[in-house]
Amino acid sequence: MKIERDHHRPRGRNETPEERADRNWEELMQELRVMQTGTQILTGFLLAVAFQPRFADLDGFQRTLYVVLVLLAALATVLALTPVGLHRFLFAQRMKPELVRMADRILKANLGVIGLLTVGVTMLILDVAVSRTAAVAVAVAGVLLVAAMWIVLPAVVRRKRRAEED
Repeated sequence: MKIERDHHRPRGRNETPEERADRNWEELMQELRVMQTGTQILTGFLLAVAFQPRFADLDGFQRTLYVVLVLLAALATVLALTPVGLHRFLFAQRMKPELVRMADRILKANLGVIGLLTVGVTMLILDVAVSRTAAVAVAVAGVLLVAAMWIVLPAVVRRKRRAEED
């Protein structure tokens, strides 16, 4: 299906660079809220694991995976809070477009961290509850799913949009 456009009207929104930066900042903050909720739940789960009686039964691989996951959770938390910290330190300095660009990069990096964290938590749970083989198989499938949903799908959508516009 070809998208019909009025060639007399400019593409996109009619907004100033400042308005665009403000709108983009608000959208980034909404995405951060979603990201933080999931990260907080995973972090809470991980913190509770160490205080469970069965924690002593984990083997070396499981403990190492657990520590890596705790570090990833901490990194995800720091990355999610970084745009807010940048905003506080750069507030009222007329740097909103730069702030939006930095926050966009940070959120993209955090998506990768959260993807690894989610797959890793699933792997740890399956390794303890089912088997290492099942855990590794699901982890590989999880990495492929995350890559497909967060890298391949957006590329396909962009390519399709360009083809429709041509």
